[in-house]
Amino acid sequence: MIVAAFLKWVETAKAQDRARAANALARAYLKSSMAPPDRQAAQLAMTYLLDDPAPQVRLALAEVLAAAPQAPRAIMVCLAEDQPEIASLVILQSPVLVDTDLVDIAGRGTLETRALIAARPMVSVAVAAALAEIGEGAEIEVLLENPNVAFTRWTLKRIAERHGRSERVRSLLLDRDDLPADVRQILVQFVADALAGSDLVRAAVGQRRIERIAREASDSATMAILASVLVDELPGLVEQLRSAGRLTPAFLMHGLCAGRTDFFATALVAISGMEERRVRSILATGRYHAVRALLEASGLTRDVSEIFVEAIMLWRNAIQTPMGFELDHIAHRLLQQYRTRSDLSGSAAALLDMVERLAIAEERRMARDYATGLALTAA
Repeated sequence: MIVAAFLKWVETAKAQDRARAANALARAYLKSSMAPPDRQAAQLAMTYLLDDPAPQVRLALAEVLAAAPQAPRAIMVCLAEDQPEIASLVILQSPVLVDTDLVDIAGRGTLETRALIAARPMVSVAVAAALAEIGEGAEIEVLLENPNVAFTRWTLKRIAERHGRSERVRSLLLDRDDLPADVRQILVQFVADALAGSDLVRAAVGQRRIERIAREASDSATMAILASVLVDELPGLVEQLRSAGRLTPAFLMHGLCAGRTDFFATALVAISGMEERRVRSILATGRYHAVRALLEASGLTRDVSEIFVEAIMLWRNAIQTPMGFELDHIAHRLLQQYRTRSDLSGSAAALLDMVERLAIAEERRMARDYATGLALTAA
């Protein structure tokens, strides 16, 4: 009877009075000991107020119910899709909104709505995945800045694929300690593409040269990633590079010269289709012709497979030496053996040109390290 009288009063009361009444009704629902029929009637009255034309009435409900775990879920879902001032209270605070509610709200909502969901005190795996799939750059930034989001590898990869061109998103991703290697590789490629597409850089350097610089920078960044990648991440990263057409002879040789032998072996497994144990056995202990046959089964032509075999043999000898310093000089040793030959094909000569650039880059790095050491000693 009290609720019936309340609903009749609401029809003629002023908006400010209705808002105060909504506040009192919601507080009574949460804090008063009501008999079940009275509680049900109070919930019906609050549901009726969801259609009140005055926003301050609905805001009064949201202010009381937003953080309450015993708030009626149906009412909270409706308030979460109200105008921003009202919805923000509920989306940010309500513990009664479950993952399916949040995913549906994100799908039907605006950029602001999704940003509020991304900023919740806890964001589950399912909600983070949904936002990664449909969110725009702004809400993805909010999601990445939230320390209480449950990310999966797939979600991080999807964010990188969809938003890796954004400098801010790239920065937030690269700051993460749990970023998988294949996601880092996606971001590296976006950086290289941005460099190659810069009008200023193209005007200053030239299109052909900038493409080469971008490619070499991307390769070097990938090699740096491979230096710290976990063994169980290698197959996924290799498959990604393979799908992108990156497993070229030049890139594989770069890996060998840089000491990324696990990557090289994993790449040959993926390309050749042979069993991993067999591939690693041949690379580690196989005779010259067995290694060459493996390389040619992986698609390397005969004119360049010989250079690869020589690089592999150099690695074997270097690993077996008591001193490990020779490991940095594979590129130099290859050049010493092949630069004076006049019977090299165009492909082999191009491969050795790349090896020479690696050797020069290594010499420059060593010179910088030496100079830095002298400066530190002098200080």
